[in-house]
Amino acid sequence: MTDKQPWTERIGHQRDWVWRGWQTRYAYQPCQDDRGLAPIILLHGFGASIEHWRNNIPALSQKHRVYSLDLLGFGASRKVYTTYSIQLWSEQVYDFWRTFINQPVILIGNSIGSLVCLDLGDNHPEMVKGLALLSIPDLSIRQEMLPGWLFSSAKFLENALSPPFLLKPLFRLLRRPSLLRLWAGVAYPDQRAINAELIEILGAPALDEGAELAFCALRQSVGLGSFSRPTKDILPRLQMPILLLWGKQDRMVPPQLAPIFARMNPKIELIEMEQAGHCLHDECPQRFNPLILQWLSLHFEPPQTRVVYDTMDSDLLCDL
Repeated sequence: MTDKQPWTERIGHQRDWVWRGWQTRYAYQPCQDDRGLAPIILLHGFGASIEHWRNNIPALSQKHRVYSLDLLGFGASRKVYTTYSIQLWSEQVYDFWRTFINQPVILIGNSIGSLVCLDLGDNHPEMVKGLALLSIPDLSIRQEMLPGWLFSSAKFLENALSPPFLLKPLFRLLRRPSLLRLWAGVAYPDQRAINAELIEILGAPALDEGAELAFCALRQSVGLGSFSRPTKDILPRLQMPILLLWGKQDRMVPPQLAPIFARMNPKIELIEMEQAGHCLHDECPQRFNPLILQWLSLHFEPPQTRVVYDTMDSDLLCDL
């Protein structure tokens, strides 16, 4: 598969699944060389979707079955007005796993997806064989990193912008392609990665029925602290292999957090990537894919079948 193919052909077979009465979407890509290795579940970040993994699924499915989900409220899943939380999405993924897989898996999550991965690793260790976390947006540590006045000001602005009558026009403005490009420019330091395909992928869910109200609910849920389960309380307890990847040019979550989190558990292997931002898997898949494949091979393949991947250009800061 190549990136010249439509994204619909790169993410696998799309299916609908009804969860708690809500329509949700997932995709499944069978393994190209099935040796009984652990399946993979991919979990996207805030405002993203299954399509965000279109440049990674072909590589990952060489030796693993790959599943990806649109978390409730995102992508092609139902846009509902409810209280969103890491726990809600964790329950969605866990029920999906019990329904369709029911064997230990490797979880790979970007941004909010990484928080869901952490929650599942903590509450359902029988489900999780390994974790790969791409930039952890731990809101609980924000108060410790910001001066008191700045933290209070940020909270005031968040609460002031929470009412739906303010959020709805803001949402209509933000979903315009020109503003989506500006927003993507914050997440992607390499502007070459911001192409028409990416803007279409980011913008299409915002036109779905209920998208405005779902955006309001998501914003209000952030204000309620629904995304703040402290990473520092979870990471030390985890017993599975953990790969932590962080773009050194991440402008959405401070890259200074990466070594702090890495020191919390000896099982964590840290990779900090130069010239990469918040969505490093999509911004530079040619560097990301060999790194994740090398980690998967080292920890989840029999020694006789392991492959050494070319990661010379991948800014590896620790030996895998």
